[in-house]
Amino acid sequence: MSGIPIELELQISVQPSSQPERESQIQPPPLFQQHVPTQDPPQPPRDQQIQLQSELQQPESNSEHQHRTKSAWITLRWLLLLLLGFSFGAAILGVMCYMYHNLQNRSKNLEHTETPCLSQACQRASARLSMSADPFKQPCDYFLFTCGSDRLSTDSGGRQRGQGIPGHPQNQKERAVWPERGGGTKAIQDKWLREEKLHDRKTTLLQYLREILESNDRPVGTAVQKAKGFYRSCLDTKSIETAGAEPFLTLIQKLGGWAVSGQRNQTDFNSTLRLLMKDYSTFPFFNLYVGRDPNETVHGTTKRYIQIDQPDLLIPIEWNSKTQKSQARTQTLRPFLASCQRYLALLGAPPKSIMIHVGMFISLSSEFAVAASPLHYRLSKGQLYQRMTIKQLQSQAPAIDWLGCLQAALHPLPLTENEHVLLHNLPYIVQMSRIIGKWLSRHELSTSSPLHTYMVLNLLHTMMPALDSRFYETANNLSASLGNTDEVAPRWTHCVLETERGFELVLRDLLSQRTAHRDVEEIIQNIFSAFKSKLHELKWTDRNTLQQVMYKVQSLNPRLWTTKEKSEEAELDLLFSKVMVKTNSFFSNYVQLQSLWRNRRTQLLTQQTEAPDILSVTPLLLDDELLFPMGMFVPPVFHPTYPRAMNYAVIGFLMAKDMLHMLLPDIYSQSETVHAVGECVWAHYLNVAENAERGGGFLSQCCSSRRSGCSILHCR
Repeated sequence: MSGIPIELELQISVQPSSQPERESQIQPPPLFQQHVPTQDPPQPPRDQQIQLQSELQQPESNSEHQHRTKSAWITLRWLLLLLLGFSFGAAILGVMCYMYHNLQNRSKNLEHTETPCLSQACQRASARLSMSADPFKQPCDYFLFTCGSDRLSTDSGGRQRGQGIPGHPQNQKERAVWPERGGGTKAIQDKWLREEKLHDRKTTLLQYLREILESNDRPVGTAVQKAKGFYRSCLDTKSIETAGAEPFLTLIQKLGGWAVSGQRNQTDFNSTLRLLMKDYSTFPFFNLYVGRDPNETVHGTTKRYIQIDQPDLLIPIEWNSKTQKSQARTQTLRPFLASCQRYLALLGAPPKSIMIHVGMFISLSSEFAVAASPLHYRLSKGQLYQRMTIKQLQSQAPAIDWLGCLQAALHPLPLTENEHVLLHNLPYIVQMSRIIGKWLSRHELSTSSPLHTYMVLNLLHTMMPALDSRFYETANNLSASLGNTDEVAPRWTHCVLETERGFELVLRDLLSQRTAHRDVEEIIQNIFSAFKSKLHELKWTDRNTLQQVMYKVQSLNPRLWTTKEKSEEAELDLLFSKVMVKTNSFFSNYVQLQSLWRNRRTQLLTQQTEAPDILSVTPLLLDDELLFPMGMFVPPVFHPTYPRAMNYAVIGFLMAKDMLHMLLPDIYSQSETVHAVGECVWAHYLNVAENAERGGGFLSQCCSSRRSGCSILHCR
C-alpha cells in the first residue's frame, strides 16, 4: 500500500471489492470525488479494457436505474450536509452558552467577594477607623521599640487609693511599691491613667463596657441589674448635687462625731481605725494590699501575703537628696492649706475654728511625710519585702492594734498573730507608731483631737468621688496648682471604672459572654506561631542569644486570659444578694462599694490562680503562660463578623507588637534585621509623607525627646 497514491487509497476504501460490478460504476458523492491528476493515468490491463467496452454496449434500459441511484446519493449528500451543519451549529451554541454561564458565575463570585461587611460592628468600625489619625504623623509612637517615651513605659500597675482623685498630691510616677493587681484600696482609674498610657486601647475597652452597662438585654439576673443600677446612679449628677455634703456628715456621726463640728463622742483611736479599714477601705496611716513575694515566685510559689506599705499622703512632699529625707513642698503649702480650709467650710465647720484644725492637720501630716521615703531609696536600702509575723510587727510599732486592724480589713478571714506579713518600709512604720503615740498622749482628750481629724479628712478623700462638684472643683484647683495638666476624664468613664471596682465578677461574665472564644483562640495560636517562625528568619548577632530566646518562647503556652469555670447567673445573684442599690443615692451605693472591695481583697489572699483583669489591654506573662486579656478583643479592633483580613491586620498587629516588646525588649541590639527594617520604615515614611522636610522635623523631635538612642528610626 505504500506505493498507492493517496487519492487512490481513499477511493478504494470507499468502494470495497465485495460490491457488485454494476454498482461499481456509480459515482461517489462529490464530497469523496478525487481530483483528476494532470498527468496521464496508468492504462488498465487488456482484460479490463475489454470488460469496459462490453459494459458500454449494455441496453439503454439501465440508464433509468442509474438516474434513480444518482438521485438517492444526492439526497443522502444533502442529509449529511444538513446533519453536519446542525452538529456544527449546536457545538457553536453550546460553547457560547458555556462561556456565558461561566462569565455569569465569575461575575457573581466576584460580586460576592466584594460585598462589604454590613454588620453593626463593621459599620461602627468603619466609622471609627475613618476618623483615626494617620499613624505616620507620630512615627515614634507607632514604629519605635524604645524611644524613651512614657507611652511605652512598663509599670506593673496596681490599684491604690488616692491617685484617681483629682488633686491628690502623692507623686504618681514614683510609687512606694507597685502592688499586685487587686491590692490596695482605691480606684481602678489609677491603672487606666498610668498603665503604659495606652489611652486609645483603654478608651476603646471602656466604651465597650459602657455599651454593656447601658444595654437593655432581657432577661438578666439581679446581680446584672444591680451593676447597671449602680452605673446609672453614678451618672445621676442631679441627685448627687442635690444631696450635697449631707451624706458624708451623716457618715461622720456613725464614727462618733467630729470635733470640728462641735459634736464628738470620745472613741478609742484603734476602734475608729478598724471601722475605717473594715467598712470604708480607708487607710490613713499605712497602705494595705495583698500580693505575692517575688522571692518565692521564681520558685513557682503562688502563696499571697498581706503587704504593708507607707500611705498615700495627702500633703505634697518631695525628696531632699542632701538630707536623704522627705519634706513638705514649701511652694505648695499655700494652695494645700487653702484646699483644706475649703473642705472644712463645705462640711460646715465654724469659720473661727477652721484654721486651728487645719494647722494641726498640716503639722501632723508633715511629721508623717518626713518618715516616708521614695522607692529608689528603699530599694537601695533593701527595705522591700521584709518578712515578719504580726506579733513581731506589734512589738515594733505598738501604737497600732495590728491584729485587730488586719482582721477588720480582711473580714471574715481568720488571722492569728503568727501570720506572716511583708513590709516595704519598716523604718516608716516604726516612726509612724511613735508619732501616733506622741499625739495621742498630747491631744486625745482635748477638744481638737487632731488624729481623729486626720482620719476624717482621709475618709473624705476616699468618699470624694461620690460627693457633689464643689469637692471635686476644690481638688481640681489643687491639682492645677501642683502642675497637673491632665485632661479630666468624662463622667461616664469614671462611672464605668467605679462599677468595675465593685462588680468586677459581673462585668467579667458579661464580657466573656460577648467574646468569640473560638475565633480568639484561633488568632492567638496563629499569631504566636507566626511570631515564632519569624524569629528564625532574623539575622542574630549571637547564636547563643537565639537559642535562649527560642527556648523561652517555645516554653510558653499562649491562651485567652479567662476563668476556667464560667460563673453561673444564680451564683452571681447569691454573691451580691446583700447589696442594696438605690437608684437616686450614689453615695449610699458607693459606701457599699467599699465593702465589696474589702471582700475582693480577702479573696485575693486565699485564691491560688490569678483572676482575669477585664481592664487589661496588653498580654501578661505569668509563669509559663502568655495570657491575652479579653479586653484586647473588643470592637472596633476585633469582632467575629469582621473579615478575617481585618481582624488579623488590626488585632494581629497589636498582638505581635506587644509580644515583641514583652518577650524581646532588647531585640534591637540582638538582631541585624531590625536595623534594616528600621531604615526601610523610615524611608517609607519619607516617601509617603506629604512634606519630607516635615518628616525630618518629626525625626528631630523624636531624637530630642529620647533619653537613650532612638532605635528603629535610626536617629543619628
